Amino acid sequence: MDFIEKEHIKHEIGKTLQRNFATTLQDATKKQLYKAISLTVRNHINELWAKQRDEAADNQEKTLYYMSFEFLVGRLLNNNLLNMNLTKVYKSALEDLGISLDDISEIEPDAGLGNGGLGRLAACFMDSLATLNFNAYGCGIRYEYGLFKQKIVEGYQIEMPDPWLEDGCIWEIERPEEQVEVKFGGTIDTYWEKGKMKVYLKDANTVLGVPYDIPVVGYNNGKVNMLRLWSARSPQYIDMNLFSSGSYAKAVEEKELAEVLSKVLYPEDNHYEGKLLRLKQQYFFTSSTMQWIVRDLKLKGIDLLDMPKYVQIHINDTHPAISIPELMRILLDEQGLAWDDAYGIVSKVFAYTNHTVLGEALERWPQTMFKELLPRVYQVLEELHRRNEERLKKTYGEDWGKLNYMNIMAHGFISMANLCLATCSAINGVSALHTNILKDDVFKDYYKMTPYKFKNVTNGITFRRWLNLSNPRLYNLIADTIGDDFNKNPLELKKLEKFAEDKAFAEKFAEVKHKNKEDLAAYIKKENGIIIDPNSIFDVQIKRLHEYKRQLLNLIHVLYLYHQIKSGNGDDIYPHTFIFGAKAAPGYTRAKLIIKLINSVADIINNDPLASEKIKIIFVENYGVTIAQKIIPATDISEQISTAGKEASGTSNMKFMLNGALTIGTLDGANVEMRELVGKNNIYIFGLKSDEVKRIYQTGNQESKQIYSSNSTLRAVLDSLIDGSIENDKISLFNEIYQSLLFGDNNLPDPYMVIRDFDSYATTHKKMWNDYQKPEIWNKKAILNIANCGHFSSDRCIEEYNAKIWRLR
Repeated sequence: MDFIEKEHIKHEIGKTLQRNFATTLQDATKKQLYKAISLTVRNHINELWAKQRDEAADNQEKTLYYMSFEFLVGRLLNNNLLNMNLTKVYKSALEDLGISLDDISEIEPDAGLGNGGLGRLAACFMDSLATLNFNAYGCGIRYEYGLFKQKIVEGYQIEMPDPWLEDGCIWEIERPEEQVEVKFGGTIDTYWEKGKMKVYLKDANTVLGVPYDIPVVGYNNGKVNMLRLWSARSPQYIDMNLFSSGSYAKAVEEKELAEVLSKVLYPEDNHYEGKLLRLKQQYFFTSSTMQWIVRDLKLKGIDLLDMPKYVQIHINDTHPAISIPELMRILLDEQGLAWDDAYGIVSKVFAYTNHTVLGEALERWPQTMFKELLPRVYQVLEELHRRNEERLKKTYGEDWGKLNYMNIMAHGFISMANLCLATCSAINGVSALHTNILKDDVFKDYYKMTPYKFKNVTNGITFRRWLNLSNPRLYNLIADTIGDDFNKNPLELKKLEKFAEDKAFAEKFAEVKHKNKEDLAAYIKKENGIIIDPNSIFDVQIKRLHEYKRQLLNLIHVLYLYHQIKSGNGDDIYPHTFIFGAKAAPGYTRAKLIIKLINSVADIINNDPLASEKIKIIFVENYGVTIAQKIIPATDISEQISTAGKEASGTSNMKFMLNGALTIGTLDGANVEMRELVGKNNIYIFGLKSDEVKRIYQTGNQESKQIYSSNSTLRAVLDSLIDGSIENDKISLFNEIYQSLLFGDNNLPDPYMVIRDFDSYATTHKKMWNDYQKPEIWNKKAILNIANCGHFSSDRCIEEYNAKIWRLR
């Protein structure tokens, strides 16, 4: 949209301030300026969007509905300007008005619509789908308070509400005219009409699903797709009789109970009410979406039997899996289709991505809870289960151990993963290693039955956000060197390989990195009050806190270095700044304890005159997309150290690689493919492999105790967890962590192989320090990483999904 002139932009900003806020450029607050600028950008988008919506009424092309519990979109102002090719003209217009676009963009809150890699991947996919000109909708929940806002108080994580919507979202459009009714509970009545059994749900509780649409703009192509988020509303406003009688809380109780469905992402589910709320949330957004899809097809005059020609529904992990029996229910009960016709549709339109091999994430719902909350959907599930069991018997006979393991229903629980495996037309993993684990282990029996369903699509990231927006210095250097064709074809980055040994380019690259480190150091000084040295190695681990991601291994290594320094053996330790950023799930006690341990160790080291000359620890509070965009461009070492076989793919590893950080990691997830692409000498791999970890789980891990006994320095580090040297007034505080490492959970010591992998990890780290002190070696490796990162673009990822599964035009 180069045709938009800056004088027009300046005029529109002034007019928008007058019309919407009754103020002028001279008197407007920063928040008003942000809103006015964003509204002018949104107006440009809406012109394109309205035209496409009008065309869509007659559109007979196949459309993707991408169902995800999370969409971690980050800030949208700069991303929309970039994708519409308006950044330069807006910056110029704002400079004329004495306004900094960088300052104004800081006003925008991160949208509280996701938590980690699952949500960020979904956001990248939406960007790429629009950029590649595919028709697609993202479908999720409009969380009012997101996950939570993390505060660190005396080292502990405290969960606060994240009221990101308190001042509205400038990018969304409410569509109350398209609201739907979602029903919970009730009882089922049946009757016969014209030889067909009819099902009627009576005395149910109704919640309204109100859609809010956020435009998703393709890069430099004028394409606008849409993120549709559902907000829960009560059909009842207030009980005036109760209110008049003085029962004020009771008068609004029903309304509050209904609208709690779209308040918070991942409500704690370690109690019955939390599990019930999660199930309600999942049904709420999937039912709303399925109703909308069917209604839209009918408005277009499309025969529902032809749905697979026009609709592809993709389930991002198991959270949206209830959409399968819900679409069956709609087709059977509301549209009058026969079972075989309805199942024929459902079994073609759905596809499923598995994102983890962890049992805790392969959702299982108690049958009694499900039946009480969703009685008719439960009946549909029973029939899906019965028919699937008959299919299983044809392959596995009366092997009830195997049948129960594979069944949709067994032992009082409903397996949502098995529902997807039994019903979906395609199942995919998100890295080569992960997909092989699904085939050979986690889902091996389903794979034997239907091998044609299983695909691999390795994850990817949107380079335009994670390079162009996040690291403009590096982007400009690369574009000036090889051109900017990599914006549309990331494999063009391969051209950088011939500059890996170019001294002038390497010096410019090093200068970019150092300036980014200075910027991050200034941010940390402002936010954390800690001064860090930009000449130190910036060693970063930013991701959600989970034991398998092994922030604990990283921290124990830091403690190991601290002990070396204090014992007089730290002369060869190169100065390091260790940066952590992570949120722990509110009910994940041990993960929260690890956050406390990180902060307690940070207090000791950062305030030790001797140790702080060599190492410092920073825990960045409330980690999210915007903070990641500040940290990643400044990173030297990327920590991708999950227990082998546990991380499906990872995407932070790709973001760091793109920004010229070098990876220390296990052969896990996409690290495997990273090593293949960049070469084993340009990535630092350590530790056990996934098959070795599996074998230890089968035979028992007793070697950790032997390592503890034989390695006196490591033993001293581990003992410091319980001897009072970290928290002398709370000597037993970290006992649980210590016990887990040495005695384990379920009689398996060191379940995440922290002690087993420690020596390899420490040795590999030392090699990295030595290489870092040789800039010609380090910079060459970093440049080669960038040059070979093109494969990890979400554009490539989407093209693979389309070729293997979706078949969109």
